[in-house]
Amino acid sequence: MNVFLWVLQAVLAAAFGLLGVMKSTQPKDKLRPMLPWVADFTPAQVRLIGVVELLAALGLILPAVTGIAPILTPLAATGLAVTMLGAAAVHARRKEPSAIAVNVVLLALAAVVAWGRFGPYAF
Repeated sequence: MNVFLWVLQAVLAAAFGLLGVMKSTQPKDKLRPMLPWVADFTPAQVRLIGVVELLAALGLILPAVTGIAPILTPLAATGLAVTMLGAAAVHARRKEPSAIAVNVVLLALAAVVAWGRFGPYAF
């Protein structure tokens, strides 16, 4: 189970790390064709979402690998789950069911990591 959680952490960290870098560095106009929801947000809000995702990605891996404050790993996973709840709400408001499905899958993966790292498979 520990290996499974590490794989989930790595997958989530890679996905959110890449998306976070993209959202925090690309201009809003360049993101709009790929991410139509950015039209509802200011450029600063889109950057903030990207920074949050990037920090969460780092929080999923670095504390666990270094052994420094490993409690940050399940906290990062919990933060990602909450972020995905917010993302699902935005997509529900925009009537984008396929995006909601992606958010639910990512939320479930983050919740499994949080459960495992807070619970029986903590560091």
